[in-house]
Amino acid sequence: MTRRTQGYLYLTLAMVTVGSTVVASKLIAAGLPPFTATALRFALALPLFLLLMRATGTAWPRPGARDWTILAIQAGAGSVGYTALLILGLRHTSAADAGGIIGTLPVVSTAIAILVLGERPRPAMLAAIALAAAGVFFIAAHGNAGAGRQSLLGNALIFGAIVCESLFILLNKRLRQPVRPLAQSTLMTALGLAVAAAAALFETPGAPTPGALAAVAYYAVVPTVAGFLLWYAGAERVSGAEASLFTAVAPVAALLLAAAVLGETIAPSQLAGTACVLAAVGIMSRAARPG
Repeated sequence: MTRRTQGYLYLTLAMVTVGSTVVASKLIAAGLPPFTATALRFALALPLFLLLMRATGTAWPRPGARDWTILAIQAGAGSVGYTALLILGLRHTSAADAGGIIGTLPVVSTAIAILVLGERPRPAMLAAIALAAAGVFFIAAHGNAGAGRQSLLGNALIFGAIVCESLFILLNKRLRQPVRPLAQSTLMTALGLAVAAAAALFETPGAPTPGALAAVAYYAVVPTVAGFLLWYAGAERVSGAEASLFTAVAPVAALLLAAAVLGETIAPSQLAGTACVLAAVGIMSRAARPG
């Protein structure tokens, strides 16, 4: 197996774990409050990241005051906001719908960069944004037909989670001192734990279900830690443009896992919406290639 083929395999597996977070979050939503679940996820993942830092000799970052502020906002939005909104949204909508919507992440990030940061888009980027919007419309239309306002609320919360994650990505570009990926993931986990634990104090959790606890443990170990290792192992073996294409695997994995694990029925509008999202990611990745 060539180095590039290994990279493709690692990136595919990484994005499958990302897609599986939708199914895990659906199971968590049935048995735990969102911030309690988020705090548990980070509490389980943090020791593993600390062990990885020790094993690899990764130094703890020493950012300045401005970067600390950015990192704290990143943790609140990208780490806690994304996870909590995803879990909360899946109380009201299907995992298949959520899977299609999470696929819009790279396109939403580009759209926010255009609107907020004033970046000048290429025509291809605008086409990708339009396609992604059409995909979300198809998915939302399915939800409205199936479950009315509850599904619409759930889809809106999932989209809010994507906006939170997009802010995380854009804020990363504002750091004056770049932080190594493993150190940043560890720091985000630690800060996310503090924020989520504080928010969880205002929740009134009942008795957690075994399925929800198992899903939290899975979320902490597989997508959070193993997914990180797989992604960076793959990304170092291929170009950035090639790596970005593999983000399209996540919504497909989520759709298939929703059907296989949760027994959800996949509607034609969901397939159409997911196809639009995949096409949007493909156009955006192609447009982002140099030359």
